[in-house]
Parts: sequence; C-alpha cells; structure tokens
Amino acid sequence: MCRNIRTLHNFAPPATEEEIHAAALQYIRKISGSTKPSQANTAAFDRAVADVARVTTRLLDSLVTSAPPRDREVEAEKARARNRKRFG
Repeated sequence: MCRNIRTLHNFAPPATEEEIHAAALQYIRKISGSTKPSQANTAAFDRAVADVARVTTRLLDSLVTSAPPRDREVEAEKARARNRKRFG
C-alpha cells in the first residue's frame, strides 16, 4: 500500500489537497491494516485521515529548501524509465 505514497515536497506546481488526502489515506490504511474500516471504526478512520492530511499540509507549508522545484512530468518520466529498465 505505501508504494502509492509519493513525495509531495518541492514540486511545481505544489501538491494539491487531493494528493495530500490520498497520501494520508494510504498511510492510515497501512498502519490500520484495513483498506475499508468497519462501520464501528469509520469515524475514527476518517478523523485520522483528516488529521494526517492537516499535519501534512502544515509540514509541507513549513519546509524550506534552496533547491529549485522539481517538475512533475520530468519526475514521472524518470520513474517510467526506471520501471522500463527494471521490468523490461
């Protein structure tokens, strides 16, 4: 599951709320061991996702770097090239 969590810092354009929420959801799924919580746990699960997303946004807003922002398309092409090399 955690392979779907992508680096969100230092990209142009910056990470969207949807990307941050998706990363938070994957994280909570991983640590809870559940992709879909039971009805009894749905509120706690959703609250945890929202909390992690909020803290992630605060973290991303606080980080500083002197490196130029990375281009999403260039990074995606690099990943595709690594996959082609690895899997043929």
